Amino acid sequence: MAQWDALVDAALARLASRNLLRATRPIALAPPPAPPETFAGPGPWDRAAVEIQLDRATLHQWLAEGGEATGQEEEVDEKLILFSGNDYMGLSSHPAIRKAAVKAAQEYGMGPRGSALICGYTTYHKLVEESLAELKKKEDCLLCPTGFSANMAVMTALGSVSSLLSVGRKPAEGERIAVFSDALNHASIIDGIRLVERQQEVVAFVYKHCDMHHLDFLLLFSMDGDFAPLPELVKLRRKYGFLLVIDDAHGTLVCGENGGGAPELFGCENDIDISVGTLSKAAGCQGGFIVCSNRWKRLIQSRGRSFIFSTALPVPVVASVYAALHVSKKERWRRSVIWRHVQYFASLTKLDLTSPIISIVVGSEEAALRAGRHMLRSGFHVTPIRPPTVPQNSCRLRITLSASHSLDDIKRLVDALSPWLPDKHDEQTYVMASKL
Repeated sequence: MAQWDALVDAALARLASRNLLRATRPIALAPPPAPPETFAGPGPWDRAAVEIQLDRATLHQWLAEGGEATGQEEEVDEKLILFSGNDYMGLSSHPAIRKAAVKAAQEYGMGPRGSALICGYTTYHKLVEESLAELKKKEDCLLCPTGFSANMAVMTALGSVSSLLSVGRKPAEGERIAVFSDALNHASIIDGIRLVERQQEVVAFVYKHCDMHHLDFLLLFSMDGDFAPLPELVKLRRKYGFLLVIDDAHGTLVCGENGGGAPELFGCENDIDISVGTLSKAAGCQGGFIVCSNRWKRLIQSRGRSFIFSTALPVPVVASVYAALHVSKKERWRRSVIWRHVQYFASLTKLDLTSPIISIVVGSEEAALRAGRHMLRSGFHVTPIRPPTVPQNSCRLRITLSASHSLDDIKRLVDALSPWLPDKHDEQTYVMASKL
């Protein structure tokens, strides 16, 4: 990837000549306490991650949505099992995460409030960046307020390479960065590409979902897909020398022996140039991150507008993330439980699943709302997904499995889902495992 390194170095030199290179200067806080306590198996706190309650007004509003009013209130249990969250590891309610957030809040409040480049970046933020870089086997990491802002920052920084090297003018079409994007990429990636496309910094090409032949021809994953074909992408990267950027939001901490995500699972960590992730899913906290080389971090923190102009994460949140990364490393059994749950769900439904995210496509909005009301009456929080999130007539129930669920939860869920499973419904109904 020497060609890309040269391009980024040239862009950095241009920024330096204009005094536009930016760097974070951490505000020193006392080191975090000793590593938090971890456990050999589930505890009562795990249930707090999946047992929820709706107030009666909200419950009846949901039941009435898209349906015919009966004029009578239904007697429905307000206590539900949550099957629509992203807390795969069940860490959001872990004692270590709670204690870390409380202690940091007591000592620092929310911490200094400002962007990371002004005053919002602390030694706690730096510790989390170092931990994530080590987990993902990359030189460096940039912590962002959200996964959405992380993807936007990568895209705007990438587009800036062509504009920085076209001094005093807009880059000609042949000088713009060519971006090849999967058709089912997350909205944050799509919005980032659209932005830099409008700024005439990139030329975008969309290839059919997971279709490496189409991508190869062009050259050279969010609600209902599967694993991105990383081994095939790596082969194409070696063939064409393109920059490989992935969004591993759903795979981080869930996949791989160490929780390094999809690249660790497929053994291709060294072939990924930039990996974007989130801390609001398996980490059970909040925030986004970008792991990359030192040179790319310098460029992104100098040109990634969604990073530059956002307030940094509060210190208690960052402290809880640091604790969550430690717990994930020590409580490896949580990853094993997640994948056992996937296997159990598959055995009950005879479905070929590849992840803890399952989308059951039911068709029309009316059908999806009817299915959602049925799940609610059955005691489960399973949200119907409708346009514009998904295309017309491909509405679905999106189910996510967590280490905090029990086998009984899953068995009862499958029983409630039976009217919408393929062998008990019309031929237009189908089930897909969602991509990580």
